[in-house]
Amino acid sequence: MSGKFETIYRRSIDDREAFWAEAAADLTWIKPWDRVLDDSRPPFYRWFTGAQFNTAHNCLDRHVEAGRGDQTAIIYDSPVTDTVRHITYAELTDQVARFAGAMAGIGVVKGDRVIIYMPMVPEALVAMLACARLGAIHSVVFGGFAAKELATRIDDCQPKLIVGASCGIETTRIIPYKPLIDNAIELAKHKPVNTIILQRDRQLATLVPGRDLDWDSVITAAKPHACVAVAATDPLYILYTSGTTGAPKGVVRDNGGHAVALNWSMRNIYNMRPGEVFWAASDVGWVVGHSYIVYAPLLYGCTTVLYEGKPIGTPDAGAFWRVIAQHQVSTLFTAPTAFRAIKREDPDGKLIQRYDLRSLRALFLAGERSDPATLEWAESQLNVPVIDHWWQTETGWAIAANCLGIELLAVKHGSPTRAAPGWDVRVLGDDGHPAKPGEIGNIVCKLPLPPSAFPTLWNAEDRYLKSYFDHFPGYYQTSDAGFIDEDGYVYIMARTDDIINVAGHRLSTGGMEEVLASHPDVAECAVVGVYDEVKGQLPLGFLVLKAGITKPHVQLVAEVVQLVRDRIGPVAAFKTAAVVDRLPKTRSGKILRGTMQKIADGLDVAMPATIDDPAILGEIETALQGVGYAQKQPAISP
Repeated sequence: MSGKFETIYRRSIDDREAFWAEAAADLTWIKPWDRVLDDSRPPFYRWFTGAQFNTAHNCLDRHVEAGRGDQTAIIYDSPVTDTVRHITYAELTDQVARFAGAMAGIGVVKGDRVIIYMPMVPEALVAMLACARLGAIHSVVFGGFAAKELATRIDDCQPKLIVGASCGIETTRIIPYKPLIDNAIELAKHKPVNTIILQRDRQLATLVPGRDLDWDSVITAAKPHACVAVAATDPLYILYTSGTTGAPKGVVRDNGGHAVALNWSMRNIYNMRPGEVFWAASDVGWVVGHSYIVYAPLLYGCTTVLYEGKPIGTPDAGAFWRVIAQHQVSTLFTAPTAFRAIKREDPDGKLIQRYDLRSLRALFLAGERSDPATLEWAESQLNVPVIDHWWQTETGWAIAANCLGIELLAVKHGSPTRAAPGWDVRVLGDDGHPAKPGEIGNIVCKLPLPPSAFPTLWNAEDRYLKSYFDHFPGYYQTSDAGFIDEDGYVYIMARTDDIINVAGHRLSTGGMEEVLASHPDVAECAVVGVYDEVKGQLPLGFLVLKAGITKPHVQLVAEVVQLVRDRIGPVAAFKTAAVVDRLPKTRSGKILRGTMQKIADGLDVAMPATIDDPAILGEIETALQGVGYAQKQPAISP
């Protein structure tokens, strides 16, 4: 294969230090690096060692200094409060400098940790960037997480300060945040010195004298603080992700490599230009929010959309189209689950016709596997490239993508295209030997990982090694399973624990989900492996139907069973599916397949900390009993 992409990709692998040094030249460095890549202690590779840097300066001050202070940095669009605000780069720089001054005034210094527990409001971005300005390390915890989960993170990173808000606002309810913060501090062994609380009009919070400070008061009294020089290898943030042991893993992101990779990605992957409007419809509590609501767009000089709403219900399934049209969005980045929700409510795309979407050049999907049916629907409705790309909290940016800013490669539905520049992706069998093209195995990345990939876990080097590097020495174990075809296209089929073994045959639940999703009546689906005493495991499907479907469920299930038999074969042993109103998901939209599997197998299920709506587990249990599973009626414990 030859072409512009292939040339750039090969250079990123064969001459990686020159490649990333060239990319780094687009940013402002306080002191240049001594080494581009420090490989003296694998797998603890470090990028741009010896350099001094400040992320906030590169996101804000340098654009103002270049004469672009009047450009809009943030468009805050909140249908739940009927608010739209435009904040310029100059205004944002001033707010960030003042909040950095407020934190410095209560003793926050370089290296201190600050937990941010806020809804989707501009002040959340101000707090993150103010930490970066001071050299403090922020740890954003998704607003509304249970107090116990917040307490776990307090004890792990031991923050000097918690920045929070009085409440979050959902489509039909207000979620009080301050009582959750109070409870978490009470539960935690480590006690933060202070909290700073943003009071929202919808619900005011009671402040604890001597500990809790009011946001408006401290920022009004504060003096602007200058950017603090930090080492490029110093941590910018800690972001906690779920661990297999139940204890969250604190993914660390550095300052220098993170900024270099994200800045490079805006031009080369997303095909953006400075000044254009980029919208990542995610939450700042997740890695997509960190990378592509906050840091990447501002590093590159774009306008970023901060959306406090939902894809449906605020007010309808045309919400995304309204935002794109109103704010002239060039590129939208969201999760497939958002488009499945829109497709379910408006399968014919009638609401799209109300809006002028000519500004939109591309749709990027990530966060979970993008099924071909959803991709095809989006392509037909939007008439722009729909790009599935694959990455993880640990990596911070795309491992595999169709890099629009370099060269649009042929799209293969079901594949996030090829490994992105900097990423050397391989497939290995359980024994460590390379898999053949098309053969499912463990997706791994050959070391060293490119800039922005996590250099370690917070205070957990042994866990870092054991979780990601010990099983396949010399490689990062992604814990995703899939294959690479003869053209080098990567296919992510499932998490490795979602590969099921049916009578000795290793089968991908993701492959079966592709088939189910192709049925014209199915809006969303999931497949899990359930226990079978004869075959070890059998696949069990869950189907969410499009609005208005009245076909008998027995007939529909028979149709999807036959589809799987026709396209995958009898070896799949797919015989049963349950029709449900909705699937249990995390707040970031990922389907809780493991939880559904446990319910089906009759096991006790602890309530997942990240679940969007706990009531749904009872609905799933009832549906499963209707098809002969969950007969032990497991206790769903808090």
